[in-house]
Amino acid sequence: MIPFVDAHIHLWDLNHIRYDWLTPPFTDEGPNGSVEAIAHDYGVAQYRADLARWNVVGAVHVDAGAAAESAVRETQWLDGLAEAEGLPTAFVAFAALNDPDLDALLAAQAAHPRVKGIRHIVNWHPSPKRTYGPVDLTVDPQWQAGYALLAKHGLSFDLQCYPGQMPGLAALIERHPDIAVIINHIGMPVLTDPDGLEDWRRGMKALAALPHVAVKLSGMGFIRPDWTRESVEPFIREAIDLFGVARCAFASDTPTDKLFAPIDRSLEAYHAIVADFPEADRRALFAGNANRLYRLGLDL
Repeated sequence: MIPFVDAHIHLWDLNHIRYDWLTPPFTDEGPNGSVEAIAHDYGVAQYRADLARWNVVGAVHVDAGAAAESAVRETQWLDGLAEAEGLPTAFVAFAALNDPDLDALLAAQAAHPRVKGIRHIVNWHPSPKRTYGPVDLTVDPQWQAGYALLAKHGLSFDLQCYPGQMPGLAALIERHPDIAVIINHIGMPVLTDPDGLEDWRRGMKALAALPHVAVKLSGMGFIRPDWTRESVEPFIREAIDLFGVARCAFASDTPTDKLFAPIDRSLEAYHAIVADFPEADRRALFAGNANRLYRLGLDL
């Protein structure tokens, strides 16, 4: 089986760091519905068990939504895991790009060699059931100035937003070609919006025009919780067409994606959707691109 460098995973120890979104009471409101099913400790052993079939040779941990004051503590905890367990290979850490002390926070994160990038979730939507925050941070000059600081610290940016924000973000991202950007979860189309599909196509096309932007093929449950291979295949194929094989990477997004389907079903679908691709392309999509995008230095 071809190797898998999992471009997006989460781990947590709920007794060590507080994660408000994983703390009771749980409701069906909000973008993910109830997360009670995954609100328990999830470590490297559980991750390896979930991915036992898939020849994992590396994995990138992406910030798991800890309280902002625990951002560096999460990185320190992950460093300990990586030393003891051999995973995760690298981290995308948290930093709020509108934080007045951002420069110091980025320096503290970048002091850990496994930290390759930063994620600050910015999904904003007029619907309170869809939005992740009360305002669209991406139009805030302070947030934009914070984004520009990433280059100083040699950090990439994991972009989790909605398609409606993408055309505006494209101008900012274009001004900073020295900051590599990796879109999360295939751009999170909102198909319940009147023009949801076209919004996604328009936004993804704007970002795909920038050569330093790539996309992770993950998070199918954000398209629709009851996704099937047939329902998501057009999105995956279209994203690959837009960005090209070299700028796409599959990821499990475990355990979050387990809210919507078993991880084996997700990976089975991904492999089936690109089964007709040349082997070199499949190796790039499942391992080589993540290795390059996150500067992992793995010998594949």
